[in-house]
Amino acid sequence: MKIFRPICFLVFFSYVQCQTLQRSLLAAALCHINSQNYLQENLRDITSIMVAQFLQKLTYEEVQTIVEELVDLTDKCKILKPHESPSECTHQLMTTFLEHICNNQGKAERQEFSDCCNINNKARLKCFLLYKKDDADDSDVFQIPNPEQICETHKENQVSVKERYIYEMSRKYPFLYGPTILTMSACYETAIHSCCQEENKTECFQMKLEPIRKYIRELSWRHHHLCEIGIKFNHKVAKAVELVLLTKKQPKTNFSEIARLAVYIKNLHQTCCEGDVVACVLGRSQLMNYTCSSQSIPSSKIAPCCALPVPFQGECIINSENDDKPDLPSLPLSRFTEDRFVCKQFSDKQDDFLQEFLYEYSRRHSELAVPVILRVDTVYQNLLAKCCKLENPLECYSHGKEMFQRVIRESHERVKNHCDLHEKLGDAYFHDRLIILYTKKAPQLSAQELVMFTKNMAAAATKCCPLRDEQQFACMEDLAKLILGALCRRHEAEPINAAVGHCCDDSYAFRKPCFDDLQVDRTYISPPLSCDQVISLKENLCKAQEEEFQTEKQKISILLIQQYHLSK
Repeated sequence: MKIFRPICFLVFFSYVQCQTLQRSLLAAALCHINSQNYLQENLRDITSIMVAQFLQKLTYEEVQTIVEELVDLTDKCKILKPHESPSECTHQLMTTFLEHICNNQGKAERQEFSDCCNINNKARLKCFLLYKKDDADDSDVFQIPNPEQICETHKENQVSVKERYIYEMSRKYPFLYGPTILTMSACYETAIHSCCQEENKTECFQMKLEPIRKYIRELSWRHHHLCEIGIKFNHKVAKAVELVLLTKKQPKTNFSEIARLAVYIKNLHQTCCEGDVVACVLGRSQLMNYTCSSQSIPSSKIAPCCALPVPFQGECIINSENDDKPDLPSLPLSRFTEDRFVCKQFSDKQDDFLQEFLYEYSRRHSELAVPVILRVDTVYQNLLAKCCKLENPLECYSHGKEMFQRVIRESHERVKNHCDLHEKLGDAYFHDRLIILYTKKAPQLSAQELVMFTKNMAAAATKCCPLRDEQQFACMEDLAKLILGALCRRHEAEPINAAVGHCCDDSYAFRKPCFDDLQVDRTYISPPLSCDQVISLKENLCKAQEEEFQTEKQKISILLIQQYHLSK
């Protein structure tokens, strides 16, 4: 996620130049962006994000109308009495918003929300969330906006350009957290202001807007993945993920502080995932204030982020590198496999004991991806559950260290074999090989879905496999969890097959190995294939671009695999 750094510095540069740009609205926005009143000053935009993310089919004008109708309640969150909690205000705003949709029957029917309006508030919110569609275009082709038109609009009304951008990003990425949309809208506004003064506006837009687009697309993917973990698995899994991420980033911070922050961040993710954008922005702001106001900032890699204006601190800290690994003694980790009182601790305070193991292991292995560390943690839990029933448990769990090493070795070998095959076949043939493998594993997917899924897997190999050993391993595991997470969300919406469902639901930590080991789905019965389906090629296909030609060829291959190879 290093892509954020140049974007962040681009905006920060504009921030420190505020005094020379006082006459422009852009300058006013950027100069105030570091104030304590950031939440209050942006409540209208925050409300717009919430509305557009829930009501994705509404036009920009319709969204703004609803925002106007909610603005009185929003304003109440600006001025709170001493006894009033911001969270209470944001909860009231969300409840009022949902009631507003349900009372306006036309909007409810248009968005297919009628069934949600017939149930109570808590269940109603969950129902609304199910209708969010993350249908963002997976294409990597960057659509350059009309430079002259957007610059003319920007000249006439800078606020309108920013509001339209917020609207478009919110409806396209309904699971992207509100604070990120706010931050990137400021980056977008700065880029537009800069490029509209350039002679070659098109080239400038390409250079400055493309990194923003890529960053938003990947962050949306990651945020949606975090939401899936919180929904599909129990709170212990979600907390474990946060604990590992925090420990890797801040290995010098003590366990009790990491555990406390992990709970806070887990709860914050849940708030953001539920679409409560006001509470999400408020929670992120409070977390950043706490992190940057600490007497000693917990990581040397975070310190530069705390010098940035308020909204950019969050994105910078989240994407900062892990702190340098401290020189740690082996004793604290050894006690989990060599101490004769392990079973007593496991029995008395199981959750605390396992969290401390996860903490000690993570801070010593920051080079490992989160899923790999969670595999070690799962193996350790299962080992203690088995050993602590025996007469001599120490003899049993003393083999834990070798078992942990085996988990890492096997995971590493899977990635190495994957990358060796990629190097041997090259990008194009490697993609074709993945299509064959996954068409047999999940033949129920459409040809288009299989092409896109395997394209993402192939792109991950292209990105990760050239890296050195440790980085290659972590990179592939990290991207695989996101790609497989998207496949599992597809399965959740429309079941694929029992084997895919098992891999998605059984264990988050072992999801990738499970998919690696999936066999041909022999239960699949292919529908009749007509000759027209094979030979009805698009007109002018031979004149098409190479990528389009390859995609059509791959779709035909998928049809043939579904018909022939699965019937053998």
